[in-house]
Amino acid sequence: MELPIYELMISEDLSDNAEVNFVSLVERPAIQKNWQAFNDKVKFSIANEEKRIISGAIMLADTPIYRRDDSHGEYYVIFSKDTIFQIVQRYFKKKYQFNVNINHRQDMVLEDVYMFESFISDKSRGILPMKGFEDAPDGSWFGSMKVDNDYAWSEAKAGNLNGFSVEGIFEYSKKPRRDEQILAEVKKILSEVKW
Repeated sequence: MELPIYELMISEDLSDNAEVNFVSLVERPAIQKNWQAFNDKVKFSIANEEKRIISGAIMLADTPIYRRDDSHGEYYVIFSKDTIFQIVQRYFKKKYQFNVNINHRQDMVLEDVYMFESFISDKSRGILPMKGFEDAPDGSWFGSMKVDNDYAWSEAKAGNLNGFSVEGIFEYSKKPRRDEQILAEVKKILSEVKW
């Protein structure tokens, strides 16, 4: 059985609540890509503190993510590169870079953790995916967070938190399966044929 695919979208209306409003630090990222944790020592003679930076893929464009819930059953969702572009612009316009939690728990909102770097890969502009994520589709979102929260940092170093996961409200649009697309194309061609 081929599972349905839904494209998740947001509107351009800033007053609409369809948006990404949190990036969560999670044990198992839905995009199946862990971040890269950098814990190099700062090279100052008076300080020997760790940088506490985590970096990685936040959203992968056009990549199916498995989901299961009561309203849709089993299915996949994808985010197009255009939707990711909209999401990232709204995310920063609304100053959500400080909205970070652990495993999507609202009782685990973190202070002293924030996104300080972000980019969307775009080969036409010479912006390549982050090192270690070279196979990521064009239009994917990458970022780095500064983790000054001791609990979050210890959980990341212990391997209990391994990646990023976006959190928000989205509009669902069902994408036709491949066989449905082919059938629709054949019907369109036949309707244009003059008998």
